[in-house]
Amino acid sequence: MKLQGLSLSEIEERRAKYGSNSLTQLERDSLWKKIMQGFKDPMIMILLVALIIQGVLYFMGQAEWFEPVGILVAILIANGVASISEYKQEGKAVALRNDEAAKDMTKVLREGSLSEIPVADVVAGDIIFLQAGDRLPTDGVLVEGSVNLDQSVLNGETEEIYKYPLTEEENSYDIDDLLNSHYAYRGTVVCSGEAYLESCVVGDNTLFGKLALEAQSVARRTPLQVKLDKLAHHISTFGYVGAIAIVLGILIKTFATGAAPDSVWEWVRLIIDAVTVAVTVIVCAVPEGLPMLTSMLLSVQSLKMEKDNVLVKKINGIETSGSLSILFTDKTGTITEGKLSVVDITLGDLSNIKSIGRLELKHPTGAAASEDYIEKFLMAAGLNNSAHAGNGAVIGGNSTDRSIIKALMDAELQDEIKRDTAIGFKYFNSKDKYSAVAVRENNEAVCYLKGAPEVLLDKCSSYLGADGTVHSLAADNGLQRYIDEQAARSMRLLAVAYGPGQVNEHGEAEAAGPLTLVGIISIRDNLRPEAMGAIREVQQAGVQVVMITGDKRETAVAIAKESGLIHSDNDVVLTSAEMKAMSDGELKAVLPKLRVVARALPTDKSRLVHVAQDLDLVVGMTGDGVNDAPALKKAEVGFAMGSGTEVAKEAGDITILDDNFQSVVKAILYGRSIFKSIRKFLIFQLTVNVAAVLVCFLGPMLGENIVLTVIQLLLINLAMDTLAAIAYGSEPALKEYMQEKPVARQESIVTKKMLTQVIINALVITTICLSILFFEPVRNLFGDVTTTYLKSALFATFMMAITFNGFNARTEHLNVFEHLGRNNTFLLVSFAIFAMQWVFVEFGGEVLSVEPLSLQTWLLCAGMAVLVIPVDVIRRIIIR
Repeated sequence: MKLQGLSLSEIEERRAKYGSNSLTQLERDSLWKKIMQGFKDPMIMILLVALIIQGVLYFMGQAEWFEPVGILVAILIANGVASISEYKQEGKAVALRNDEAAKDMTKVLREGSLSEIPVADVVAGDIIFLQAGDRLPTDGVLVEGSVNLDQSVLNGETEEIYKYPLTEEENSYDIDDLLNSHYAYRGTVVCSGEAYLESCVVGDNTLFGKLALEAQSVARRTPLQVKLDKLAHHISTFGYVGAIAIVLGILIKTFATGAAPDSVWEWVRLIIDAVTVAVTVIVCAVPEGLPMLTSMLLSVQSLKMEKDNVLVKKINGIETSGSLSILFTDKTGTITEGKLSVVDITLGDLSNIKSIGRLELKHPTGAAASEDYIEKFLMAAGLNNSAHAGNGAVIGGNSTDRSIIKALMDAELQDEIKRDTAIGFKYFNSKDKYSAVAVRENNEAVCYLKGAPEVLLDKCSSYLGADGTVHSLAADNGLQRYIDEQAARSMRLLAVAYGPGQVNEHGEAEAAGPLTLVGIISIRDNLRPEAMGAIREVQQAGVQVVMITGDKRETAVAIAKESGLIHSDNDVVLTSAEMKAMSDGELKAVLPKLRVVARALPTDKSRLVHVAQDLDLVVGMTGDGVNDAPALKKAEVGFAMGSGTEVAKEAGDITILDDNFQSVVKAILYGRSIFKSIRKFLIFQLTVNVAAVLVCFLGPMLGENIVLTVIQLLLINLAMDTLAAIAYGSEPALKEYMQEKPVARQESIVTKKMLTQVIINALVITTICLSILFFEPVRNLFGDVTTTYLKSALFATFMMAITFNGFNARTEHLNVFEHLGRNNTFLLVSFAIFAMQWVFVEFGGEVLSVEPLSLQTWLLCAGMAVLVIPVDVIRRIIIR
């Protein structure tokens, strides 16, 4: 029956009944919404509380206008940078997706004629015409013709699936089985053949659409967000306790010295003065520069990463990649090249071809192919081939045929293929398992065959040597053992042979006598050259790598061993069926030793992510197909491949533009560098905050109510927060970070070691500064000067001491100046702070409550301040 397709009335009826073929896209958040959500960040919320208190004090006349304004500016910058950066990165992904969708067209049969329409206009019941290179626009069943489909978009594997219409003997099929022979799926690609497909479901109801919709679920909070939540709680507690302690200290000192107020107004004034200092301490206790540093680091690093072929879609994905504890990765295209290549050509005596034409096959003990051998090989593998050599590219054909033509192109032999000599063809089919071509040589028909070794070897009685001479093929030739060994190495094997031939009544070439074996071609999706080193680097960084593949167990194990994923017999390899038979508890028990999942289904990836997250692991997932999208979305970091589907890219946090596992390593390094920079900043900033609180608390206890004024503390806070964020934001990504274990999700961002450093250095700075006012021998070094002069010296010393302490915070090693040349920004910022301090003291006057200092005093202050460096070096030596 001749196919006619739908009528115009049927098209509208079916569109109304079954819906559009468009895929639902959840609307992304507006920039304004992102900014508003940013105010929920714990650190921003603490600043908002401080802003409100400062605002109240300003309207009471107890604060300068620039104090609340300064906090407001810090909030807006910190929140705005992060929101705008993420909005722009998401915009790039949306623009890329829309461009691709606009170009997507398909051929449909309607009212008896063929036309090309946008994919979104396809309706259920449409008859779609499929040719080589077409991407299926919908799910459906084949009704005429046959095609070989690449379903890697759904199952991640390059093996093609033959699809054809139902026969009388076959009355059913399982649409949930991707390997069924009759039902085809949206997003898959036609490799060869022509067929008509009847659309069964459209849009979100296709397998492609369901996976795409599932991929748009809500992601978990990142490890850094979890850690900052805890830090915000600790800092707010410290600030509030410190503020209360200062208020109580001032009141206790007032009563202890017998200077209690005589009137209610004097009591109010005393309390307001105490609260003013206390609120300033709260502001000092909060590292306002941390949100700014985080935003700046993520934004700057995302630009650096793009130069390294890593496109960041979601800013938080960068820092999370540094915390990965387990990484589930695809095999095809990530660990391997994602394309088949000719690896070996083996002769009947088990010797190898060293080279053919200009193609080197890396067999130093093999022989170079002679012209006579090349002539036969070109006929058996080049002419007998469904692919063709184009202008610098292979056109058409299935994946194995394309790999052979690519090898002949690399050998510069493609022009030697004599396509006009063929007198008959037999195309490959799954029943006979070989293809053939007949040519006329010396007025006799010769048949050249290419197919499964187990089929052709039984028909061979001789083999062709590399020199072009024919030899008898021994009965015990060892070829079967060789085939088994190659299969264990995940090779696809093809035998090529020739012999007497003929053309049957159907015009098909067929053999008419014993065959001569030309060779056994080994074809494989090779490991990427850098994959082994990259996997080793990730493993050394404490990240467990698990390869997930649709390949059979033997192939998966061979690749895993070669790439370095499997090291011992204790490493676990599971198939999808074995994993399905296990409970979640059993799977959790073997997960730490799991290295490979073979014959994987789309649901396996999501389950693995779920189980790993139940163990509180930080999970990374690589993927390129629609089948990967849900797992990419559920994982803390989804690495989508640049050559993958738009659905995968939309679901992922980071796109690896070159599909290279080495780029994943770079993302992990950048993430760890960000986390290190944040910790360095916290050591620096918390030392400033603790020292400021101690100075303000102990000063009144020792007899001086105001040691550092409100304006001085605000200047310290703003200068140190903003400039230090810039300085630490430029720290280099050091390879040594990849030698450390990942930071656990629940581990505090401030470790005991960091806290020890903060407390000791804060005590040192506090002691140095307060000695200027209260320790007579030190005080006498400044001569007979006013208290204001001494407070000015204390202010200068405090600023310089915390600046010198910045060098301590940069590294955990004994040499605090190491790698300083790789961060010129740090040196510039340090000089800028020294210059600002000189300006503040020399020209601050009554506004800052300071007096200009002599050169001798400046040198004395600098000498005292720099002591914080050797003291910290001594601390490190003692700890070691």
